[in-house]
Amino acid sequence: MRILIGWADDASPNLGVRALGKGSIDVLRSVFPDAEIEMMNYGRKPDSISWPPRSLVKERVLNRTGMMAWLRSFDLYWDTRSGDSFADIYGMHRHLTMSLIHEFAAQAGVRCVMAPQTIGPFRHRRGRALARRNLRRSDLVFARDPISASVADELGRPVDALTTDMVFAVTQPPSDVARDVIVNVSGLLWSTNPHVDHEQYRESIVTVIRGLLEDGRTVSLLPHVLTSADPDNDVPAVDAVKGMFGDEVEVLVPQGLDDARAAIGSANLVIGARMHACLNALSTGTPAVAMAYSRKFRPLLADLGWDAVVDIRDADTTSTAVLEAARRDLTQEAAAVQREGAVRIDTLRTLVADLT
Repeated sequence: MRILIGWADDASPNLGVRALGKGSIDVLRSVFPDAEIEMMNYGRKPDSISWPPRSLVKERVLNRTGMMAWLRSFDLYWDTRSGDSFADIYGMHRHLTMSLIHEFAAQAGVRCVMAPQTIGPFRHRRGRALARRNLRRSDLVFARDPISASVADELGRPVDALTTDMVFAVTQPPSDVARDVIVNVSGLLWSTNPHVDHEQYRESIVTVIRGLLEDGRTVSLLPHVLTSADPDNDVPAVDAVKGMFGDEVEVLVPQGLDDARAAIGSANLVIGARMHACLNALSTGTPAVAMAYSRKFRPLLADLGWDAVVDIRDADTTSTAVLEAARRDLTQEAAAVQREGAVRIDTLRTLVADLT
């Protein structure tokens, strides 16, 4: 059995992408213990694949690099779409690149699985057409939230199961250090972005940390997207916040996914606007207050029974709601979410095993 995992890996500076990769490997190895697994992602491009889209189409016609033969060498294509990229809101270029590879894998006779992920939104006719084609060419389709399942249904290919995020399949490393509150500062939102007013977000973070300190809490800052050439990383934002508070806060820069999960699992509470920082917390049984900037947060978390989600609006309402949630005892609810996530991953394993 040869398996290709698309759009996740174990070396990305984005620890959410690493969690998708690690969770995918752990599930697939539990079902196919002898499988040979390869990973493909931006920054991890196989020699036989050429993107952007124009190059993919050209290779499909001219067969110069052996893309189709390479795809044909796999028995299963596990398409993660980076968790939330099965959509056209990040641009048609990204959506088209990922959709073409899925289509060509299907043409090569490879069984294709849409791994648990957010499906949609699709705002344009071309984006919907590509999504409809990929869904209908898939042997299995999984959604990680009810709205995504509804989108798939509207596109004519109902999901095979509503599961949850792959992070709930990742084994938890031990930690011998106890911490109080970990705040994940999002570099995506700290600078100008299409999601929220970055000045309001900055003010919210500063107000939340000040309120936590006034409550007598101990605060640690943790980047969940590590230093890279991509400006979308959390380290500069964490450094900026550290500069404001000095020795009142500590900084934890994880060396990798296991290091981050060990730190997060050691905390009493995580507050973050990176969804996978919150999911890493809940999958370890640690309560998390999610500062939601898109529709991918609330449906997924609510479906697991988690309601500590604050939609980012303006600095005053956001910081007030986050601090109110931080003062609740959410320990039992977080443990229940951890158990529910594990049950849903078991459902996923059963359906994937039926492919054999």
